[in-house]
Amino acid sequence: MSETQTTVTPVTSGRLALESAAPSSKKKIISWAMWDWGTQPFSTIVVTFVFAVYLTSEAFGSENYTSQALAWATTIAGVLVAFLAPVMGQSSDRNNRTMRDLRWQTWFIAIAAGLMFFVKPHPQYLLLGLVLLGVGTVVNEIASVGNNAMLEEVAQGHNVGRISGFGWGMGYLGGIVSLLAFNYMFIEPEHGLFGASNIESLDIRITMVASAIWIALFTLPTFLNLQDRHMQRHLPAAENVWLQRKPAFLWRRLGPVVYAYQELGRSVVRLWSVSRQTVFFLIASALFRDGLNAIFSFGAVIAAGTFGFSAAEVIMFGAAANVAAGISTMLFGLLDDRIGPKKVIMTSLIALIVLATVVFVLHDGGKTVFWIAGMGLTLFVGPAQSASRSYLARLVPEGQAGEVFGLYATTGRAVSFISPFLFGVAISVGVAVTGSENTQYWGILGIIVVLIGGLLAMLPVREPDVSAMLKDSAQ
Repeated sequence: MSETQTTVTPVTSGRLALESAAPSSKKKIISWAMWDWGTQPFSTIVVTFVFAVYLTSEAFGSENYTSQALAWATTIAGVLVAFLAPVMGQSSDRNNRTMRDLRWQTWFIAIAAGLMFFVKPHPQYLLLGLVLLGVGTVVNEIASVGNNAMLEEVAQGHNVGRISGFGWGMGYLGGIVSLLAFNYMFIEPEHGLFGASNIESLDIRITMVASAIWIALFTLPTFLNLQDRHMQRHLPAAENVWLQRKPAFLWRRLGPVVYAYQELGRSVVRLWSVSRQTVFFLIASALFRDGLNAIFSFGAVIAAGTFGFSAAEVIMFGAAANVAAGISTMLFGLLDDRIGPKKVIMTSLIALIVLATVVFVLHDGGKTVFWIAGMGLTLFVGPAQSASRSYLARLVPEGQAGEVFGLYATTGRAVSFISPFLFGVAISVGVAVTGSENTQYWGILGIIVVLIGGLLAMLPVREPDVSAMLKDSAQ
């Protein structure tokens, strides 16, 4: 593209935005990655290996009932994120307050985790647990939009893959450290280091309080060392007109929100007109990221329900899985910058499909099968997620990171009902085919279908010009 042309595609402008930034500061990079480290207990302990498994235990009802309830809660949370993410992203972009919004969202996540202490192991507390899990998930997903948008501030074009992988890796390592620490202090051995009894599941419930403290404490470096850029805010003319027509106190604050929904449609149209590859990628990534999320959401539940893992064994598997995932994500981050994020995504998806099929076929092979195949799955989930984020970071137009990553979250959550739905349908099919009362492992087939859909959708998406970025950075 010549210098005299005024039209700039998101691929080009995203690269210019990264390359024109100040050299990456190690302090800023580490501070940014500490958010992943700090908030990881919500994903690892709450959503995956401890609280979600706790909610699907027999204390709250039958296995099928609690599993379906968890799937519905996840679906509803996804719908809410789809509506709220673009609004929050645009609002942060226009008001230059990404870090401020990220701060209160993170504190809200910590509060939601802490309140889970009051979810006792009785059926009447299931709804409370699902509400807290759902609300916390919504805020966590919206907060991740702001954190992803900050990648533009701490990375340059030539190292965005490495830094993205470093952030994901820090998250996984934070997951293992918190998982092992809380398991030793509160859950295992019996009564834990601090004497937390398992009566009324006090050991699990107090772990939720510890998770809240962890989140609040370890995200402090992010908020102390990273700040929003101070730029003069220019409201779009349409938004100014809207505000002038609604001068009341309440309407003046709701105006930007209403306008954000209007701007969402315009954003999609603009993005389609200048970079259809970005739109294609958002669609493809929505599919395969839904499958990746399902692996985490239902993996621990399958380990306990199908392969007979105890609560302690689930935690130990989770700890080992986070070590493997953290290391593989960092290593694949280096590969991302060399060969490009698309190749990393495609390789990871193919491996995940093969390994998930192994879990289904050998479901009666005992715990060893899940240990081997499940660990293999964790090696490729993180790299696919990290490469997806770095792919989009290379396309983001300058000053629109929050908005585009809001679309990224929206497209992902807009189809988030697919994996839970197919998971449940596959289980029902399994009951009809086998006549067994426990056909959880059939749900894996539903996840495989989603992963295959994402893989096929990624085939026509072009790879960002990574070689050009490396060449520019070397000059």
